[in-house]
Amino acid sequence: MISTWLCLTQPHSRAHPGRALGPAWSPSRPAIDAIHTLMAHTTPHPFLFAAHTRAFTPACAMLAACLGGASPWAQAQSAEATLGTVTVKPADPGSFPGITLSDDPAERTPASTQIITAAELTHAGARRLSDALSFDASASDAYNAIGYWDHVTLRGFVIDQNQNHRRDGLPISAETSIPLENKASIDIWKGTSGIQTGTSSPGGLVNYTVKRPTAANVRTVRVETGGHGGGLAHVDLGGRFGKDRAVGYRLNIATETIRNHVPSADGQRTLAALALDWRLARDSLLEVEAEQSQRRQPSVPGLSLQGTQLPAPNPFTNINSQPWSQAGVMKGTTGSMRFEQALNADWRWGIQASSQHLKTDDFLAYPYGCYEATSGRYFADRYCPNGDFDLYDFRSLAETRHTQAIQLHVKGQTRWGNVAHQLTVGTLRQRQTDDGQAQADNNPAVGTGNLHALPSLPADPTFTDPYTQRSDRSTEWFAHDRMAWTDRFSTWVGLRHSQLNRSSVRTDGTRATAYRQGFTSPWLALAWEWNAATLAYASVGQGVESFVAPGRSRYTNAGQALPPLKSRQWEMGLKHHTHTTAHGITLFQITRPRAGDAGTCDVASSCTFQMDGDDQHKGLELSTQQAIGAWSLRVSTMFLQAHRRHSTINPQLNRHKPTNVPQRVLRVTANHAFPSLPGLSLQTRLSHEGPRSVVPDGSIALPAWTTIDSTLSYHTTLAKAPVAWYLGVDNMANKRYFKESPYQYSHVYLFPGSPRTWRIGLEAGF
Repeated sequence: MISTWLCLTQPHSRAHPGRALGPAWSPSRPAIDAIHTLMAHTTPHPFLFAAHTRAFTPACAMLAACLGGASPWAQAQSAEATLGTVTVKPADPGSFPGITLSDDPAERTPASTQIITAAELTHAGARRLSDALSFDASASDAYNAIGYWDHVTLRGFVIDQNQNHRRDGLPISAETSIPLENKASIDIWKGTSGIQTGTSSPGGLVNYTVKRPTAANVRTVRVETGGHGGGLAHVDLGGRFGKDRAVGYRLNIATETIRNHVPSADGQRTLAALALDWRLARDSLLEVEAEQSQRRQPSVPGLSLQGTQLPAPNPFTNINSQPWSQAGVMKGTTGSMRFEQALNADWRWGIQASSQHLKTDDFLAYPYGCYEATSGRYFADRYCPNGDFDLYDFRSLAETRHTQAIQLHVKGQTRWGNVAHQLTVGTLRQRQTDDGQAQADNNPAVGTGNLHALPSLPADPTFTDPYTQRSDRSTEWFAHDRMAWTDRFSTWVGLRHSQLNRSSVRTDGTRATAYRQGFTSPWLALAWEWNAATLAYASVGQGVESFVAPGRSRYTNAGQALPPLKSRQWEMGLKHHTHTTAHGITLFQITRPRAGDAGTCDVASSCTFQMDGDDQHKGLELSTQQAIGAWSLRVSTMFLQAHRRHSTINPQLNRHKPTNVPQRVLRVTANHAFPSLPGLSLQTRLSHEGPRSVVPDGSIALPAWTTIDSTLSYHTTLAKAPVAWYLGVDNMANKRYFKESPYQYSHVYLFPGSPRTWRIGLEAGF
């Protein structure tokens, strides 16, 4: 008899401010007894995840306890184990608990969602999340520098890097480079997400679904190069083996030499990822996976305004090009486990656990503000009119981030009277920590540079700036119920209760904060199935954000938490889905409370961190997918009306639009297959984003822009093996434009779009 010891690997992390782990959760006495029994009668399996912390001893205990009764393991009978009408099998992309509310597919769920598949990502040449945003009009860039991690805006709100990102439904930190070669899809849940997670910004969630073993063998190799040189090599292998093919595997290995249009910004990255599943018995499924990645590349800082003018959008400018500039390094190790057990024909339970360890060395020569000697004026949020800027030397070594989560759930179906119920209840426990050491980010600047002439300036690697370490622990209880009153009408009810325990302190022991907070976030939807292909729905929900006043003497409420900031949303939608078409229309409104500093904040007890009005975003989303003969068309558009309201700290900002949020976005993908030459197709992608404010008062705007990308592909066979050639050209018109204008750290940033770039690749099976 074969047994498995499953204790998740705990990786480490990178830091902004850090988070300290709490005491390990202790397994119950019966679970410990089950472990002892299992050890006495079984042999350890060679695929072993050895835990080097106590963080997931409970997960191991519970898993061992449940596996102890899942005998005989060696008698798995099929690729999909069943008990009655229950199917226990690997989840489809986008269907992991925490991202969906039932077993219904996305097109039958009363929420606005988008699933971007691995094939679409490959076809578009996507290497990072920001490359995938061209598939959905609700998503746009929010501070996406070359060589840095991705920031995303959904429905006009910048989503949180630590609260709004998921991997197979469990929380992760997105403050790293996330590889896509081993991802089956990127799933986007739009709108407030209080039913999906305890705290989060209200734009939505991004979920990465990992590639899992498939019934058919996978043998694929892909190579690609581009106009700037460099190259990608990616191998994807998968299959099943053992008695009744009970064990499956999926191995992805990738390496890339990064060359791009910006000088002094070349780099390298690697990925190794393995996913396994095991049909332990007729009604039990165990899935385990791990990935390790590294990216080494200098970051390219954004440009800024020249006084009150937009500079020329030069995509070849790299201010981080000093002789002492260094490449940032982002390393990540992530592992997860998922076990699911059928209880009877209607009910099943499952456990998921994950651990993410990130480590980062961050280097950047960055421009910030400018002092104009002739006028004695300091431009705090932009460059001087002549293009001068102050240059700073930033270095942060050994930033580490840990994110760990374990989730238990029970789900099933029952009938009470004439009402059919699909129920899910569960609990999620997560911990995030950010740790680091003193940084080099010194004042004064190392010197003055100029946008048009970048002189060599002296370095200042003095590590005297304290690093803020943070700890975030939370426990969440959730319940969802889909109640079918008739064959057509159903209501969806959800409730999530969260308990937070957060703290932070600088590495020199100053500015300490600590607080606990609890809150409940409800969600309700009404759905009407017009017919087998059409669903109409309306929903209301909440999202919660939690803030604390900084622990600085200038605040009258230093270290005190504000009441939970609850965003509220209503949404109405219509979905139509057949084998050849998919149409959708969604109306929504999100109101998000705001907080800010009231007072001068220049001396002790001179300001108060307090609630201050809200932001309101109203929008219309339209989408369609249609196949007509040799053509297939995919269109997504959003019209957004967003503005600031009820601010008493800065009332002059009321009624103004938020910065870096376009009023309209259009994404179009058209694919044409040439009947005269089977296998040949041309895909063209159009992206349009409307004007957006550059500064909070709306006095300067970024012009609208439109780009066209195209990919020509040819699918054939060679020696009976499938082969695909493709040639892609991005920004075909070689348009010069600013792609985004984030206003962050009280400063205007402008990121130019990439120039015309071509790539050529080959994907072959064997």
